[in-house]
Amino acid sequence: MATFSVITTIQPPTAAVDALLSRLRPLTVPLVVAGDRKGPARFDAEGAVFLDLEAQLRSPFELARRGPVGHYTRKNIAYLEAIRQGATCLYETDDDNAPLPSWALREERVAARRIAEPGWVNAYRCFSAGRIWPRGFPLYAVVGAVAQAPAVGAPETVRAPIQQGLANGSPDVDAVWRLVLDAPFDFDDGPSVVLAPGCWCPFNSQSTWWWPDAFPLLYLPSHCSFRMTDIWRSFIAQRCLWELGLGVVFHAAEVVQDRNEHDLMRDFNDEIPGYQRNRALVQVLADTALLPGADAVADNLQRCYAALVARGFFAPAELELLAAWREGLETARRGG
Repeated sequence: MATFSVITTIQPPTAAVDALLSRLRPLTVPLVVAGDRKGPARFDAEGAVFLDLEAQLRSPFELARRGPVGHYTRKNIAYLEAIRQGATCLYETDDDNAPLPSWALREERVAARRIAEPGWVNAYRCFSAGRIWPRGFPLYAVVGAVAQAPAVGAPETVRAPIQQGLANGSPDVDAVWRLVLDAPFDFDDGPSVVLAPGCWCPFNSQSTWWWPDAFPLLYLPSHCSFRMTDIWRSFIAQRCLWELGLGVVFHAAEVVQDRNEHDLMRDFNDEIPGYQRNRALVQVLADTALLPGADAVADNLQRCYAALVARGFFAPAELELLAAWREGLETARRGG
């Protein structure tokens, strides 16, 4: 298995990146770093492959030239470059997340306890009795999802081409949580859980593992708010996994976040589309007819975006970027 790690950044190597590289180098895992218009011209860190904006624009990927600059979705180009270089597993994270001592390379097949009750699942509640929920979780469902942990089955071995690790210190929560309850927070250790088809839980891009069947689903959309790009991606990815009979796995914390500075009211405003429309978005996805099998994943991705564009969740221009992503993915898989 050829594992690559991916981040995007507008900073020189941070302490968290240095800590990540110290773990990756002995494992011969490259770190592909997507730069942007704002940020360093160089990224001097052993084991890092730095793609500045000019390198991205010279790449074989049309998405690099069509996609917005000054935007988190420059990460899409790093995904494509890692796949072009032969990645068969992608570990994505952010420049403010450092691995915990328990962090280790993961396998696609993993032991997990199944959550089978359909509907909204607060996966954080499986790793804490505290009052916490993930960013993107619908506010109307928070009270019940915090009060009681979801029912889980006995451990079983599952195939999971998307796996999310939690973050200690400053976990990925919404602006409402930070404005009202903000405090350092560590999760409990515990067995991993897998969401059966029909279960919804947002997952993020902070410590997430991807295998080839799910590579098409890496695509981060540009025509939505910054705080929703990875969250809405997560709902689309879950819906497409259902057609493989699979679900997302959540692990106990594997990183600690020393969070970059945020304007919480700006975050709140960027999250309003999710607060208002996450429930409707997943209903559109649930109602969209998809095709079974791994060969249909990219086409199912297209169907999901077409349905969401038709309902006004994304601008029509998102479909142009998605087409460039699909073309770039084919190029990358050929070693383009």
